[in-house]
Amino acid sequence: MAEQPVNNNNSDEMDLGQLFQMIGRAFERFFNFIGSILKGVFHLVILLLLFIQKNFIILSMALVIGAIAGYFLDRNLPEKYVSKMVVEPNFNSVQQLYNNIDFYNDLATAQDSTTLATALNITEHEAGSIRKIYVDSYSDENQKIELFDDFIKNLDTTTIKTIDFANYLKNFNSLDARFHQISVVSTDNRVAKKLQQAIIESISVNDYFKLQKRINDKNLDLQEKIYQKQLTEIDSLQSLYRTVLIKQADKPMQGTNINLAENGESQNKELALVQEREVLKERLVELNKERANKSEILNIISDFPTRGVEQDGFWKNYKFLLPMILVGAVIFILAILQLNLFLSEYKNKKQQ
Repeated sequence: MAEQPVNNNNSDEMDLGQLFQMIGRAFERFFNFIGSILKGVFHLVILLLLFIQKNFIILSMALVIGAIAGYFLDRNLPEKYVSKMVVEPNFNSVQQLYNNIDFYNDLATAQDSTTLATALNITEHEAGSIRKIYVDSYSDENQKIELFDDFIKNLDTTTIKTIDFANYLKNFNSLDARFHQISVVSTDNRVAKKLQQAIIESISVNDYFKLQKRINDKNLDLQEKIYQKQLTEIDSLQSLYRTVLIKQADKPMQGTNINLAENGESQNKELALVQEREVLKERLVELNKERANKSEILNIISDFPTRGVEQDGFWKNYKFLLPMILVGAVIFILAILQLNLFLSEYKNKKQQ
């Protein structure tokens, strides 16, 4: 019976030994796997270097030819200019704005100068200078927070609990933004300014949006009248309370405790009226802000400049872009030829 613990110890040592062996084999397989990946990457790099070495002359010629051709294109092609305008659409007119800008861009891409000139009220020559017109949202994190705050104000308590800012951002798209930036790319640095009025009027002449604006103006006027009437009533009540307090003060002191209670109650009512008056003033201020923000169907936050700025950037210069395109095309063709050669050799080996 005394030898039993020795057997248990031997068994535990064997189990620990097997465990360490398993861990060791797992690490060995892991490092072998990492090593195989590194070897594969190294092999691909060597193959790429061999490919470049083998076709170095052809690739160099493509690079030089592309750089020379790009240099001449940059020198001879007309310069492009960019002009930007920031707007704030009201009355759900943002979708119409995007549709109109897409329509203008399609005409510019198709080089339909006649239709584009008619749509934008410019000459055909000016329309022909337009290369691209596009619009995108213009918003930062603070504006998104404000939009989220306005969004949840119209929801009930139960729905608010199921929506947070992160979920709101997931469903946020460019049409939800408050501000939008219209950009015009043209070879004429003055043409963008001439488009501004036509772009604004294309939204403002819409009968639906004009109706929405008229109704909104009437609602704001009605709300202002209500607030003004409430202020007048508060003034009347304040005057009445003052009169009551003066009359009570002129009466003989009978029941001092009761008179103090009545005076305190009157003062509390007058204080409540003062607070309500301040609330109405704040509402009138907000009403005036809304009237200013909704004074137009499409508010112009920032006009098109008188002159556009020169379009720059790495991808806008042909002397950088064309060599990359040409070298890429040469590599693709050489790779296809190499693959075709490999397939032919593989086919010959199979036939043998």
